[in-house]
Amino acid sequence: MTKIVPFKAVRPTRDKVSLVASRSYQSYTKEQVEARLRDNPFSFLHIINPGYRFAKDISGQARYSMVRNRYLEFKEEGIFVQDPKPSFYVYRIVNRDGDVFNGIVAAASAIDYENDRIKKHEDTLTYKEVVFKDYLKTVGFNAEPVLLTYPDNETIAKIISKAQKNRAEFEFTTTYRDTHYLWVLDDEKSIATIQSEFEKLPCIYIADGHHRSASSYLLYKDLKEKDTTSGEHEAYNFFMSYLIPESDLKIYEFNRLVKDLNGWTKEEFLIQLDELYRIENRGKKLYKPSKQHHFSMYLDGEFYSLYLRKSLYSFQTSLDSLDAYLLYKTILNPILGIQDLRADDRIEYSNGKNDVVDVKSVVDSGKF
Repeated sequence: MTKIVPFKAVRPTRDKVSLVASRSYQSYTKEQVEARLRDNPFSFLHIINPGYRFAKDISGQARYSMVRNRYLEFKEEGIFVQDPKPSFYVYRIVNRDGDVFNGIVAAASAIDYENDRIKKHEDTLTYKEVVFKDYLKTVGFNAEPVLLTYPDNETIAKIISKAQKNRAEFEFTTTYRDTHYLWVLDDEKSIATIQSEFEKLPCIYIADGHHRSASSYLLYKDLKEKDTTSGEHEAYNFFMSYLIPESDLKIYEFNRLVKDLNGWTKEEFLIQLDELYRIENRGKKLYKPSKQHHFSMYLDGEFYSLYLRKSLYSFQTSLDSLDAYLLYKTILNPILGIQDLRADDRIEYSNGKNDVVDVKSVVDSGKF
């Protein structure tokens, strides 16, 4: 059985939500961050970039403590309010491409994560888990939900649809042209029905947020060991999640960013790749792969397409056919010398929600 629980959300007031909402901090340029901090006193960026008022970059534990202080200030000033009753939150997103996502924001169980009732499909970087765990321990709030998916369920879908017939508590469009709607679902009957339906599921799946969930689990273990008197209802037993049915799921690519060529020159590296891949230089125009076993590579200011020479590669198991595993087995490990995808600091990841142009900009900056 899978457990989700309602919670008393701390959220912006209706009149300020569009001003508070922000994207992931990493998705902004330095100039964009500065403009938002300068022109919008309600932006959530003031919380996660607390050194702005002192014109100073602050890092480590000092930053975490200041993030906590800014969060408390937003509550004290009435920008944030806490709901009086534990609730689920029906959340609808219509993105700029017209894709529609309907689901429920709820608290998922760290115990389910531990017992593999919340399924993972992606390796995480150990140092990031620890950093995020320490951050969560100090700030005391979840700002970005883990994206979980579950099999389509008619009963849950009807409750979501019924809630959406009422006026949304939040309705706003971002500068990215994504429109967000949120309804508070606090009636006990609907909550109990949703919980009952999830209890029938043997497991649910992480679609995005492996590091967030892993760090929440580390925090749960840490606090549980130190707090032997508290029960299973303590807040640290849970982490905020956005649960959507599998039919609403849209799968994006996950890009790998590597800091060096492991001692190879560009020409030597391409020769190594040529043993298993047909390589085509696509020039400077943005380029994305079109099918399975086909990769796009950006190197030294140019895009390349890599087509696997299938006659030279042995598909012995279903794992061998997965692109992520294929990339590791044929390039990342044998050529670039990356042994541990979780611990090697030469590799980082960028999810497909970031435009290719953003990934290109990071590489052009010289960091990778």
